[in-house]
Amino acid sequence: MVGPKRTPLYEEHKVAKAKLIDFGGWEMPVQYAGVIEEHHAVRQKAGLFDTSHMGEIDVRGKEALAYVQRLITNDASILHDGKILYSPMCYPTGGIVDDLLVYRYDSEHFFIVVNASNTDKDYEWMLQQVNDFEVSVENVSEQYVQLALQGPLAETILQRISSIDLSKIIYYTFTHGDIDDVPCLISRTGYTGEDGFEVYCSAEFGPQLWRKILEVGAGDGVQPIGLGARDTLRFEARLPLYGNELGREITPLEAGIGFFVKLDKEDFVGKEALQAQKKQGVPRKLVGLEMVGRGIARSHYPLQKNGEDIGFVTSGSFSPTLNKNIALGMIRADLAVQGDVLDVMIRGKAVQAKIIPSLFYKRV
Repeated sequence: MVGPKRTPLYEEHKVAKAKLIDFGGWEMPVQYAGVIEEHHAVRQKAGLFDTSHMGEIDVRGKEALAYVQRLITNDASILHDGKILYSPMCYPTGGIVDDLLVYRYDSEHFFIVVNASNTDKDYEWMLQQVNDFEVSVENVSEQYVQLALQGPLAETILQRISSIDLSKIIYYTFTHGDIDDVPCLISRTGYTGEDGFEVYCSAEFGPQLWRKILEVGAGDGVQPIGLGARDTLRFEARLPLYGNELGREITPLEAGIGFFVKLDKEDFVGKEALQAQKKQGVPRKLVGLEMVGRGIARSHYPLQKNGEDIGFVTSGSFSPTLNKNIALGMIRADLAVQGDVLDVMIRGKAVQAKIIPSLFYKRV
């Protein structure tokens, strides 16, 4: 029997006495000091995440741009060198294969970052879409360690060991430079709703960078952050998670990320289905929920109105920032009315929740 995969930082997590769990086949830290403390650390100071389980896929060749355009729903033609694009990648049905980040080096080289649990599936799907395109597609995930430093003090801390001026990296762009004398790809991106950076380097240097960032940020309160706080942080900022807000049976229009679907661009996989859904009217909508009754709405709990099933919870938890129980739910579009009350079925018991705006947190 094959055991769970581990990132190059596994021993660092053990030293830090992290609580480790299985996450999509990876043995990953869910918490160190505790989810709520780690959550507040990122919102108020800075937190360091091991995101090395994420997948990286390299696309190169004369027709790399045309291939990426066919692959994703967003418009890669607007990207300049050094820019990053967020996009869903869809099946012909309009359902979502994954959501990903596209890094453009130039028109013949793109670096695509995908979700950890989907890496193998995504890679196979991307290979199937090559067809007659003059491109090479390579899964290079094992070559990289990926670290995310997030929070209002992220730039201050990382600048101490950076060879380049990090203030010149604007949101959703990337460059190359040395961090602690280690050659890195540095992007101003993240999954927390806060400012911050994602840093990619050769796997062998991962432990060195991890330790150094924690060392130089110690005086500013930087902490290692596990998957527990990563989830509450992204959830408050309404950043979708594959398997919750996104999936094979959910379209980007239903998930509320239709902005990243450019139906006026040339053909892409899923375009016909998404055009039809938009024309007919999107049947479901993702809404924000605030619990009125006692209890936490967990992922996949049924949602009801007057005893009738109308949808399901996609994500739900206690919000450390708002200090209340909130959730996201996928429900019938005709019932998505702000202020209305519906029932969350918690272990067979109906608990009331109110529909509220779904962007629960936005940094100032």
